[in-house]
Amino acid sequence: MRKKTYAATALLAAALMTLSACDSSGGDKPATVVAEQSSQQAATVLDQPFEKPDLVLTDTHGEKYDLRKETAGRPTLIYFGYTHCPDICPLTMSNIAVAKSKLPKAEQDKLRVVFVTTDPARDTPAELGKWLGMMDRQFIGLTGDFATIQAAARSVGIAIEPTKKDKNGKLVSVHGTQVIAFSPKTDAGYVVYGESTTVEDFTKDLPKIVKGQNP
Repeated sequence: MRKKTYAATALLAAALMTLSACDSSGGDKPATVVAEQSSQQAATVLDQPFEKPDLVLTDTHGEKYDLRKETAGRPTLIYFGYTHCPDICPLTMSNIAVAKSKLPKAEQDKLRVVFVTTDPARDTPAELGKWLGMMDRQFIGLTGDFATIQAAARSVGIAIEPTKKDKNGKLVSVHGTQVIAFSPKTDAGYVVYGESTTVEDFTKDLPKIVKGQNP
């Protein structure tokens, strides 16, 4: 898989202009089919990594979760999305779950995969827990104040907008679809994956991500 290297500031500008709209139709179940063919889109390796968001939200158990504290020194993937998404969000999380399952057990236990909702009004802790649990029970789901989530997403180049109704009356969440990988060595976000990243891509890269190496 080809790799690109960008400055974080350049990526931030690009990412904030790259949004995907997801409506609520068919969004009550996660996707069961994962992408199988390797994508042509490369992982983006940053020469100036993002700082991990200073974010305290509520997890699927209804407890406060301090992102920096809980993931310090651990390889971490962060994705901003929502459970009613009919396509990109469940596909992305399913791809990560399949790739994670191929790691040795010890490395699976080290990896933190954090799903931060962009639709906190509907994504309660219970809803997040149910949805993520059907993919991987180790996945961490976070919900809370939208403005806080939006600011945290923006700090790592992810643009999100409040959920609203489209012209057909369906609830739509518009959000960036990048996955940010944070190093266990520095806790900095140094690799970004786009929505075209496949399960094969994640499978190839996760062993290095877990070790804090560039894929």
